Formats: sequence, structure tokens, C-alpha cells
Amino acid sequence: MNTLERWTTEKSADLYGIDNWGAKYFGINAKGEVVITPLEDKSISVSIPEVIQGIIQRGFDMPVLLRIQNILDAQLTYLHKSFKKAIEELGYNGCYRGVYPIKVNQQKQVLKEVTNFGIENHHGLEAGSKAELIAALAYMKSKEACLICNGYKDEEFIDLALYARQMGFKCFIVVEMPGELDIVIKRSKELGIRPLLGIRIKLSSRAGGHWTESGGDRSIFGLNISQVVHAIDILKREDMLDTMQLLHYHLGSQIPNIRDIRNSVMEACRIYTGLVDEGANMKYLDLGGGLAVDYDGSHTNFSNSRNYSVEEYCADIIESVMSVMDGNEIEHPIIITESGRATVAYYSVLLFNILDTTTFDPQPFLDQLDENKPEVIDNLIEVLHSISLKNIQECFNDAIYYRDELRIKFKHGDINLRERAIGETIFWHIIANIAKNSKNLKHIPKELLDIDSALADIYYGNFSVFQSIPDSWAIDHLFPIMPLQKLNEEPTRYATVADITCDCDGKIDKFIDIHGIKRSILLHELDFSEPYYLGVFLVGAYQETLGDLHNLFGDTNVVSIMVNNDGSYDFTKEIEGDSVQSVLSSVGYNPKSLLGRFRESAEESVKNGKISVKDRYNIVKAYERGLRGYTYYEY
Repeated sequence: MNTLERWTTEKSADLYGIDNWGAKYFGINAKGEVVITPLEDKSISVSIPEVIQGIIQRGFDMPVLLRIQNILDAQLTYLHKSFKKAIEELGYNGCYRGVYPIKVNQQKQVLKEVTNFGIENHHGLEAGSKAELIAALAYMKSKEACLICNGYKDEEFIDLALYARQMGFKCFIVVEMPGELDIVIKRSKELGIRPLLGIRIKLSSRAGGHWTESGGDRSIFGLNISQVVHAIDILKREDMLDTMQLLHYHLGSQIPNIRDIRNSVMEACRIYTGLVDEGANMKYLDLGGGLAVDYDGSHTNFSNSRNYSVEEYCADIIESVMSVMDGNEIEHPIIITESGRATVAYYSVLLFNILDTTTFDPQPFLDQLDENKPEVIDNLIEVLHSISLKNIQECFNDAIYYRDELRIKFKHGDINLRERAIGETIFWHIIANIAKNSKNLKHIPKELLDIDSALADIYYGNFSVFQSIPDSWAIDHLFPIMPLQKLNEEPTRYATVADITCDCDGKIDKFIDIHGIKRSILLHELDFSEPYYLGVFLVGAYQETLGDLHNLFGDTNVVSIMVNNDGSYDFTKEIEGDSVQSVLSSVGYNPKSLLGRFRESAEESVKNGKISVKDRYNIVKAYERGLRGYTYYEY
């Protein structure tokens, strides 16, 4: 960049793509801070760095999971408004009933807020296990909302669902396995409760993205067409065909291409009409999940994006259902979607501070050169002095060759440790010069496209990838990440981000880019006189409950805020993260027993003259404080 050209917040917005993936919920203010804009009036904003100060003043350390309740409310409302608009504009005669799949984020606070914010639109829940059903039954507020029971079901699970039906809930038992129907029929007759039944089908349609195996003939759950026909025959024989009212399928999570969604709806509708022809009392069509989140902001069919808007999603579904139903003169069904990711992803942000950095800036080497230096070092110096735009590729190849030769000679004992260090330093000077010059090329060679990543700093963040964003590690899922302040200043350091676990996989070295994936991110030079914060956005779906205790780093602190119409905000919920003793307990240790054993060990040290009695007191107190402490880096 021209040094006379001033860096602006608009350039930061472009660099980090916040206007593309932020869904108008996030922006940058004139002070260079990331702000939350969750209300319809986008002039009202709340500074995240200001919120962080409030969190710290309340006694909570980083990392913190920040939940913005308004965003959850807004996403639920947006989904229902979009379906309502499509229904009215296209003349659809049915209605829409959304359900939230509890597995996407099972935290009590999340479930409670979904049911509170969703009550006006009768937003229901989907339970895939007995535990999730028990939670759902305690928090369901609207009897008009749907409660969908998926997954493996034992008699206890089925009994609970039947009792819910008896209480007046619209609780559907979805038959997913061939043997389930016999158990449902048996228990319904023994309890004298006629069930509401659904049937899950395996579509031949498939979708792209990370979770493509969720659909298709080889999907784990659901009945094939032959099994569906067999189930109909059983229900006819038992005089229970009227209880079959819902058809369900699940194409997959995070479906990036709208064409796949349309194809699956059309196929499901054909099966729906077939069930009607068989005499089933069909009323509901459950399309499962799949509504994607545009994590990278590219608006494409890339696996971390989507090539459609929520409005297009709703309109395409309504239009597709109408085209099949009207052609077969069948009443329009009540449409259900299980959009969990799109509901909760936006409303959680992981906040953490940077503790330290490792830089790869090449150090001076001229004063270390010896007249009798090895030939390989002379060769590296010659490459360094001959770099130009015309021979940049050749110099890169030569540098790699001589660097490898240097290491081979060291292994064979032909050069010493200091000579190798000088050679490695010269090599990094060559790479730095090539990286600088390559930016002036019209066409950058393939080998040099990621050369900045080879020189990237490592910024050490106070968090655990495995605990807070496990999908980043497990399936290379991309989340937007960016600094939360200094965005009116130019970032000058290419960096990757490492966590504080003792694992080489504990890092983020893939970042979103409008054209694909970047191997490094531009950050500001660290000033140790003030904290530097990063945020990982769109982490509300799946990350909290998929996280593990790698190195015994536990759940982070959680803080929820609600933004008011006047621009003020309230801290509505504070949940302390795991202490050391709580994570130790979760893996079988007894904190009291640990303390007792340590006291004995300290007493043995007193007897052996290693420490004094006073030392023992201080040491044991430090151990006790450690047990009570946060599992992350504390100030």
C-alpha cells in the first residue's frame, strides 16, 4: 500500500469480509472496533471491546463465549417472516411450522431462549434422543408447535412421546428403523393412546458439502421405498393408517446449493402424494435441516457458503411443493423445517486474547560470516543477491535446493551448528525478498502463491481449538475470525493462530477468503502494553457440545447480553467456565483426595528437610488455588 494512503475501517471490512458474512449483525465503527448491530435500526450498535471491558470488570477472564440474545430472536423471526412472505405471494394454502433440533446446541440457556423467542410463531423442537425429549417436554410452551421425535427409540422413549400426545402436544413419533413401528403399535395399544406418526424416508437425492453422506440410499436413518410400503401395510392391518400424518427426510446439514434443495423437495413430494394415494392421513411435510450459513461470505456453492438467500430458500420450497400438490389435486401440507444451524450460529462469538507471538523475521547475518565459510553458504548468498522479477522462480528453486543441501551436510557432520544457523538465516532472507518481489508480478507462479504463509507469525491465543471450535480441527470447517479493535490501523503481520494446548493440531491456519481459503491472516503488530483480542464468529451451532477436554481445558466462561432499543445493553446471564477441579472430577479424579495426597507429599518434604513448615503452608495454598482456578490462562 502507498504509505501516503491512509488505512480506513472500510479497508478492514473488505479485508476480513465482515459485511459479507456478518448478515448485517456485525460491523466496524469509526473507532476501529467491531460492533454488534442486532436490531432493525442498524444505527444502534454495541462495541464488542466495550463489552469485553464489562466482562473483565465483572471478574471474568478470557476466553469468553459471548451470546447476543437479540440475534437469536432476529434469526427465528426472519425465518418465519420469509416463509410467511413466500406463502402469501405464491398463494400457498398451508402454513409453516419451524422446529429447532436440540442436538445443534443442547445448552439449557439456548433451548430456553429458542422456546421463549419462538412462542409467537409456534416454533417447536426436534429431539433425537431420550435425554433431548425430556428436556424438550420441560421447555415446550406452545401446544400448536410441533415436537418431532427422531433417532433410536426404546419403549421408555416411545412412552414419553405417547404421554406428550395425551397431554395435547403435537408430538410426532418418526419411524426411522424397520423394527420401530411394531414397538410403537404395541405400546400405544397397551397405554390406550393413539400416536401421531411420521415416517422418515431415504431419498435418492444427494447434496454437496461436508455432510453429503447424510442423504442418499446409504444414509444411516430412514426407510427405503419397499420398507415404507411394508409399514403402510402394517398400519392398514392394525387399523392405524390414520395416525400416519407426517413425511420426513433429512438431506444433510449446511447444503450450499439451492438446486439440491429443490431436487430433494420434488422427490419427497412425489412420495408424499403416493402415501396419500395409499390412504394415509397426510398433513405435514418435514424437510429436515440443511439451510446453510454463509460462513465465508462468498455467496457460492462452496461447502462453507451458500448460493441462495433465506428468502430464496423459502420461496423455492413453497413453489416446489405447490407444483407437485396442485398437479395431483392434493391439499397443501403444513411445512416443517429443522433449521438449527441457521437459527443459532450467528448469536455466539468466541472472544479470546493473544498471549504472545513467534515471528520469522530473518535476523542479520553479515557479522557472522567467516572467510572459510562452506560453499553451500556462498551459494545461498549468491542467490540472495541475484533476485529479480525475471528470475524469481529460479531463485526460489535454487534456495530450496541449497537449503536442503545445507541440512544434509549438517546430518553428515560436514558443517557445524553455527554454520547451519547462518545458512538457514540466509535462506529466510531469500524467501522474504521473494515474497516482497512476487507482489509485483502480473502472474504469480503456483509455488509462490502461499509464500506469505511460510513467513507468517504465530499468534498464541488464550483458548482451545478442541474445546471451542472443534469443527475447525476435525473437518477443516471455516469460521470467520478477525481482530476486535485497531481496525482503523493497517494490519501488517501475516499470522496463523495457535491455541494453548500442547498439540500440533491446536491451531488455525485456514481462513476465509472471498476467493477460497487463505493460509494466513493479517493481524496488527502486538503491543504488549495493551491486550489484543480476536473473535471467532458464527460458532453457535454444534461447537459447544462437540468440544472435548484436550489437555483438560474445559468449558469457557459464557456471558449473554441483550441490546436495548436505546443502544444500551444488559448483561442477562453469566456462567462461570469450568474450574480445574471440575474438569478433573469429570475424568475420574476426586479433588479432595488429590489435595489430601498432595498434603502428604508436602509433609514428606518437610520431614526430609526440603521445605519448611511455612513453605508447606504456602505450597498447599497454591495447590488449592490451582484447583479452584479457571483452566485457561489467568491474569
